[in-house]
Amino acid sequence: MTSTSRRTLLRAGLAAGGAGLLAACDPSGPDPAVHHQSSASPGGTGGLLIPDGFVSPDGPEARAAEAGRRPGAVRSFRLTATAGQVDLGGLEVDTWSYDGRIPGPPIRVTAGEVVRATLVNRLPAETTLHWHGIALRNAADGVPHLTQAAVLPGAEFTYEFTAPQPGTYWFHPHAGAQLDRGLYAVLLVDDPQETLAYDDEWTVVLDDWLDGVAGTPDAVLAKLQDGPGHGAQGGEGNSEVLGGPGGDVDYPHYLLNGRLPAHPETFRARPGSRLRLRLVNAGGDTAFRVALGGHKMTITHTDGFPVKPVETDALVLGMGERYDVLVDLDDGVFPLVALAEGKKGAAFGLVRTGAGTAPKPKVRPAALNGRIVGYDELAPAEAVRLDDREPDQVIQMELTGGTTSYSWGFNGRPLTHDKLTEHLVPIQAGQRIQLDLVNSAHMWHPVHLHGHTFAVGSSSGPRKDTVNVRVEDSVSVVFEADNPGLWVLHCHNIYHAESGMMAALGYRR
Repeated sequence: MTSTSRRTLLRAGLAAGGAGLLAACDPSGPDPAVHHQSSASPGGTGGLLIPDGFVSPDGPEARAAEAGRRPGAVRSFRLTATAGQVDLGGLEVDTWSYDGRIPGPPIRVTAGEVVRATLVNRLPAETTLHWHGIALRNAADGVPHLTQAAVLPGAEFTYEFTAPQPGTYWFHPHAGAQLDRGLYAVLLVDDPQETLAYDDEWTVVLDDWLDGVAGTPDAVLAKLQDGPGHGAQGGEGNSEVLGGPGGDVDYPHYLLNGRLPAHPETFRARPGSRLRLRLVNAGGDTAFRVALGGHKMTITHTDGFPVKPVETDALVLGMGERYDVLVDLDDGVFPLVALAEGKKGAAFGLVRTGAGTAPKPKVRPAALNGRIVGYDELAPAEAVRLDDREPDQVIQMELTGGTTSYSWGFNGRPLTHDKLTEHLVPIQAGQRIQLDLVNSAHMWHPVHLHGHTFAVGSSSGPRKDTVNVRVEDSVSVVFEADNPGLWVLHCHNIYHAESGMMAALGYRR
């Protein structure tokens, strides 16, 4: 990602893409959430088998919810998923990416605008796009067999949805283990009434990397699922923060904005300036412990939603999580280090505000062993705090499975994309839902809910869409059932999800 000033980013965000006005959504008319760009594409919700009594992804209830977001100007984008060589900074790899870039081209809009993104599939496999963290219309959520049919090789498909909430989000496929290649990019939604004061902005995407170096993610998944003793072992050491092993997969490399530590990205700024750092964990099996040498960070947002500012030395990001922090920059050259939690290695970048010799990639700032703010120390900004209300429905989701058989699931039931509609968990629009996530497994899980943001712990907890559940621990989250459709709940460890740790919540009609 290129480093630039906040003013330049905002100006570019307003200028990029096509502009226009989206006609008012008619809940009784056809859903414009998705558009065929090729007759070869089976994309769209036609032909999906929706169980009787449940809201369809393109049904009138979902269209009415989209109309309630008051769609604004349309911004058009085009993304090509392609296979080919990509330079990771001194290392050429054969992988899959968007437009030959890792991360892919960012999408930036203003809250209330409509994203119209055409996916061109030039891969040798079918694919989709999932817009992680966005409370969007259900038909555009990108989940094969549930909200759409996957986009075939050679086909094009357009996703269209309102981006209602400012924040740091991202997008990636929801097809097989494709996420653990190079198919990911950021979606930044600006606040037209931004009150946060800062001088510069740097978006940092972290990733664990093996594709084209140590086989492919598909081969790793097959090996993990092959039975006892066949899985790759990622836990060189346990993590106190995660409560156990760091993961299941050994990665030869860790990337910061698509670059290896030997050839890091450098962000340049003035000494004394205030930096907004947007951190995204796009990894497949790795949590990252992040610190900026010589500095403290002030947390301002988690998973896109504002929190009451709190100072920390370091952060731990599970897969799918995002944090925004403010940093007042000193004079010199400073390492941004993202340790692979419970594993060996780190992603690495530099912040330069003055003269000096750059630290080496092996440096480990003292802040990595300092204070790490937990969920219980974060409070939502008043504007996004859920009102106090008893839950109308409590759903217990036990996180089950293990590495011996490598079968994972919720409540002892492993599910994959093609089985989700057979076992929908029913909820009702307008209800306050509490999910009790109880981890009985000897592995931590970052659990992600599509289409909604929940409060962690209680209504007074921070608003998030992905939450880390430690080994043999439990976390309760609460959310408003205000976005009708069929929505996935899954572990964001891609190998756990593809081995069964998926479920789906379905709104009753």
